[in-house]
Amino acid sequence: MFDFAQASSPAAKAHLQSQCSMASDLSKQMFKAVQKVNELNNQVAQTVMEESISSTQQMLTSRDASEVLFVVAGQAQPIAGKVRAYQQRLADIAAGTQVDLAKTAESHIAQTTRTAQELAQEVTQKASEETQRISQRQEAAMEKLVTPINTRPDTGKSTSSSTH
Repeated sequence: MFDFAQASSPAAKAHLQSQCSMASDLSKQMFKAVQKVNELNNQVAQTVMEESISSTQQMLTSRDASEVLFVVAGQAQPIAGKVRAYQQRLADIAAGTQVDLAKTAESHIAQTTRTAQELAQEVTQKASEETQRISQRQEAAMEKLVTPINTRPDTGKSTSSSTH
């Protein structure tokens, strides 16, 4: 079985760890943002539920239709303001998250860039070494091809120059 840990270089491992660290920290920031949105949605849902119950009780205790219309009309203005406040809070969370993500990415850029450069240098060096080995093998193969076929391997003399 192929063992990745043995086959990978220290530079590749360092770069992978750097990338994983950055991804982990960015994921944490995104999780915090989702958590904030979830908390906001829970607060809004609780408020809506409480106000709905209150409005329903007011409508049930109303003596005539005009009182019911008064209760319903009284809810329209506060609801619009609450929707605007909710949208503003979502925009604040998004803006804060964007700032946090940028700071997190910035804190990892130097390390990730350094490990990427080290990895690139290592790959370049290994490719150069492998190219050199291949060239040497090709030269050896060409040497064998150009050596006369009639040369005896035991004496190094040509069979045409010896007499029988």
